[in-house]
Amino acid sequence: MTEQASGAHHPQPRPRSGGQSAPVEHVTGAQSLIRSLEEVGADTVFGIPGGAILPAYDPLMDSTRVRHVLVRHEQGAGHAATGYAQATGRVGVCMATSGPGATNLVTPIADAHMDSVPMVAITGQVASKAIGTDAFQEADIVGITMPITKHNFLVTKAEDIPRTIAQAFHIASTGRPGPVLVDIAKDALQARTTFSWPPATDLPGYRPVTKPHAKQIREAAKLITAAKRPVLYVGGGVIKAGATAELKVLAELTGAPVTTTLMALGSFPDSHPQHLGMPGMHGSVAAVTGLQKADLIIALGARFDDRVTGKLDSFAPYAKIVHADIDPAEIGKNRAADVPIVGDAREVIADLIQAVQKEHSEGNQGDYSAWWKDLNRWRETYPLGYDQPADGSLSPQQVIERIGRLAPEGTIFAAGVGQHQMWAAHFIQYEKPATWLNSGGAGTMGYAVPAAMGAKAGAPDKTVWAIDGDGCFQMTNQELTTCALNGIPIKVAVINNGALGMVRQWQTLFYNQRYSNTVLHSGPDDVNPKARGTRVPDFVKLSEAMGCYAIRCESPDDLDKVIEEANSINDRPVVVDFIVHEDAMVWPMVAAGTSNDEIMAARDVRPDFGDNEDD
Repeated sequence: MTEQASGAHHPQPRPRSGGQSAPVEHVTGAQSLIRSLEEVGADTVFGIPGGAILPAYDPLMDSTRVRHVLVRHEQGAGHAATGYAQATGRVGVCMATSGPGATNLVTPIADAHMDSVPMVAITGQVASKAIGTDAFQEADIVGITMPITKHNFLVTKAEDIPRTIAQAFHIASTGRPGPVLVDIAKDALQARTTFSWPPATDLPGYRPVTKPHAKQIREAAKLITAAKRPVLYVGGGVIKAGATAELKVLAELTGAPVTTTLMALGSFPDSHPQHLGMPGMHGSVAAVTGLQKADLIIALGARFDDRVTGKLDSFAPYAKIVHADIDPAEIGKNRAADVPIVGDAREVIADLIQAVQKEHSEGNQGDYSAWWKDLNRWRETYPLGYDQPADGSLSPQQVIERIGRLAPEGTIFAAGVGQHQMWAAHFIQYEKPATWLNSGGAGTMGYAVPAAMGAKAGAPDKTVWAIDGDGCFQMTNQELTTCALNGIPIKVAVINNGALGMVRQWQTLFYNQRYSNTVLHSGPDDVNPKARGTRVPDFVKLSEAMGCYAIRCESPDDLDKVIEEANSINDRPVVVDFIVHEDAMVWPMVAAGTSNDEIMAARDVRPDFGDNEDD
């Protein structure tokens, strides 16, 4: 079993290996499964029953501690479990039957693996004697998911169920969080067994290192105070470790600029004067250029992925690297580290604070005034912005910006993937962690609606907005029925430009405006090919048919009124179909495969950084 990287935000209650056990009970394997879920603290399960998992659904009906949400597609169950986990910091749980039920979970499992989300997926399997015979609805889901899970289990004996569930939740929520699959044979669920809690757990080889090495911390502190152009490069691991308060202390203590990746938005307040914004392909000019021209990068719970680095061999050519991560496999994987630090981000940052304070007390304090002069000039010269469409139609950036401004405090935003995701990252202000949910590593279309559903189920007192595109929305919008029937009143903004927007942007820039198969709003027999936005299906009628309150907005004059109306309705899901201009693009942009030095602030606008900034 390999350990993979970033401390758990709020670890799930988990079993002890010793201590007073409860009386032994005689139960079925299925009853043992539900009792185990209750004991590890799982309060919500998203799933769909089917033949192999059916024995588990009978005792689930009697549980007063585990709520089951019947989804409309297993992909929805998996993304809902992820949204629940990202919003609450607890382990998300989804359940499916064997064969196609289990394989429909593959995409959300891969998504959770890429973004280090603590999730346990429980699947039924055909009876143990039928495994390997191509039995009805048999699929080797353990083999299929091995590359995309932190660990997985095949359970063929009823007596192994409590220990396996305990281990699965422990593995999912500790070290670098991630998805764990538990595949249980049908005869194991049906067999009689005994149940006692806590079970004895033994995981040889699984020993996540959380405490960083003191010598490495001291070396990092020396580099920080000696640097002239440092940048704190903050990744999602800081949120997962619950280290955002410590991060703010470290940033203010050092005075260094901060960049937060797409997965780390909210870990450091957007409004803070030291925040440069998001780095990467569509990052702010100041954040991208700050990393490029830094002489020291302090990477905390980040993985130097290709979307941040651009062409790797030209990334940050002048920078020494301090790389702290709980997963030793990440350190040096893409960029060699001058000071590698293995440990939980919260403990790493807390120790760095003390070490930097000691350096300061000895008279070693960095002078970053010249650096901030450059950074501030780039920020002021190339701020994030957008143009209003000349024809008076709705700007998608303005729609998203106003949703963010008018949302109640503490609102959670879940985004789909594409242009609307990047605009939501840029034009909504994130001041606190766990208020921004998105599919970062996998880039999964269809993520937003079920993830918002899971977030709202886990945090029912929070307003939850899904920012979706008309392409993404058509992949998983059936979960609006789940929301309507289960009292989960999310709000959905469909940014409807009639196209697969990000792919269309690439076709505009790199394929001579040949829009091959990206137009959603018309077909070969369309009688009105010039109509704005996707109209087939009619998202308003579709949403109303699924039990939602639905509105369409096409004019900037109606924008605030429509958003306020959506915010005022809290007894059912709300869907707003925003018909927006199709030619809006996401800027800044670093073209795929090119150096971050080639960032474009806007179309045909390459920033001028002056002649002396590399000195």
